[in-house]
Amino acid sequence: MANILIIDDDQMLCAMLSRHFNYLKHKTVSAFNIQQGLEALSVNEFDVALLDVNLPDGNGLDAIPEIHAAPSAPEVIIITGEGDPDGAELAINNGAWDYIEKPSSTDKMTLPVVRALQYRSEKAAVKTPVALKRDEIIGNSPPMKACFDLLARAAAAEINVLITGATGTGKELFAKAVHLNSKRASKKFVVVDCAAMPETLVESTLFGHTKGAFTGADRTQEGLIKQADKGTLFLDEVGELPLSIQKKFLRVLQEHRFRPLGEKREIKSDFRLVSATNRNLDEMVQAGRFRADLLFRLKTIVIKLPLLKERPEDIKDITLNYLTRICDHREIGIKGFDPEFFDTLTAYDWPGNVRELLNALETALAAAHNQPTLFAKYLPVAIRVHKIRSIIEESSSDQIQKKSDDARTTQLPCWRDFRLTAAIETEKRYLHSLIALTQDNIKEACRVSKLSRSRLYELMKKHKIAQ
Repeated sequence: MANILIIDDDQMLCAMLSRHFNYLKHKTVSAFNIQQGLEALSVNEFDVALLDVNLPDGNGLDAIPEIHAAPSAPEVIIITGEGDPDGAELAINNGAWDYIEKPSSTDKMTLPVVRALQYRSEKAAVKTPVALKRDEIIGNSPPMKACFDLLARAAAAEINVLITGATGTGKELFAKAVHLNSKRASKKFVVVDCAAMPETLVESTLFGHTKGAFTGADRTQEGLIKQADKGTLFLDEVGELPLSIQKKFLRVLQEHRFRPLGEKREIKSDFRLVSATNRNLDEMVQAGRFRADLLFRLKTIVIKLPLLKERPEDIKDITLNYLTRICDHREIGIKGFDPEFFDTLTAYDWPGNVRELLNALETALAAAHNQPTLFAKYLPVAIRVHKIRSIIEESSSDQIQKKSDDARTTQLPCWRDFRLTAAIETEKRYLHSLIALTQDNIKEACRVSKLSRSRLYELMKKHKIAQ
């Protein structure tokens, strides 16, 4: 028996699905918008959530991460009356179990639920692994927990791993963690920086060479692939690997055999491959700049690392951990923090991700020198400016919204009062223009306006216009 949450504003559909799953001995709870669904998740445990897309208070696809972040972390199955290929892709990328179009038969909706429940049952039956070795990877936000789950699966299997993410998200740290949590942990972890190698030296660096294999080869050099024998080979920024080398490396990956430059016989290397990139390799394949067959080999399992701005709840933990290590290393006292220090950090977007955060903390430490407390003032100017601008922009936005709301709620005057006010204002503007045009010449003003002198003086007095 399982617990199923149905989030859909179609109450008749909710009732139908509830009856069906209750008949199958499952318990169901219905929610008619996202907020009700999240409230139900906060007080109950669910195995599966059936989630509509178009809901009264938002797009269901945007709520998938929050549903997964619930204590019971249910599997999410999208049910929608408006099938959309982009929406389906977004749902799967966000970790949805399946994407079903309405109207569908109850049988068609039941099968994904059954499979999802089987998956959860088998997953729960597997013995919980020992804690991951991830000393330098800090964070327990939902996006990071999902990455750690993939990390554990990757470490336990002898399969190729591709780690993707923007610069500064910690791709090398994750690659090292895959190695340290695998059976090869006691062997070498060999790093190949594909972006830093000149194209003319890539082949000899990877495969090695014999003495005299080419001009300048004054001694035999073992390649990095051989150095990773029995251990892990990490290709950092694999998207920079030249096309000419990609074909040769594909064969090495398939057979684990290669021939060093100048060597007559092939040698073996039993390495495990982990790759990383900040490029979109699928787009590079479409552009002819990366081999599709090699990409298929690289991404047996893919770990996509989140941006730091997507996990702001981790910023404080990263900060405390890093500053504690730095202060211990430099043998200086542990610093205290002004509350505004963390407010400023979490308000920033961090385009450089964790790497930029660590650099900002180094700047703050240097600025504080021997002071016991870190204030926001010690952070880089750009980060402080960003917070101030955000506050001002938010305030301006609130004021604009308030004026808009006031304008909508203000009642119009009655027609008589409106016409009278408009007439008075028009009369006053006319008199000002008349006096200015005639340069205070009353006789000329009477001629232009066709008003008598007495009437003109009366109007000027009424509107307090001095001659």
